[in-house]
Amino acid sequence: MQHDLAARLKEMARQQKYTHAQVASRSGTGTSRTRVTAILNGDLEHVSTDLLIRILASLGYQVRVSVVKSLA
Repeated sequence: MQHDLAARLKEMARQQKYTHAQVASRSGTGTSRTRVTAILNGDLEHVSTDLLIRILASLGYQVRVSVVKSLA
């Protein structure tokens, strides 16, 4: 799930033409530009799902997770 969230964050940052520093600044999470760069480059070691959701939310996006019963 983290890789999906990071991919969406990367896509949204690109669409909005945000720099890594702008994503970090707008996130309001105290996340540094260096960490945002790592996240956007797919380095998710020591990155929580919660942090990714908070960054996305700070950029105006809502994250929805659904669980459905398997047909098998």
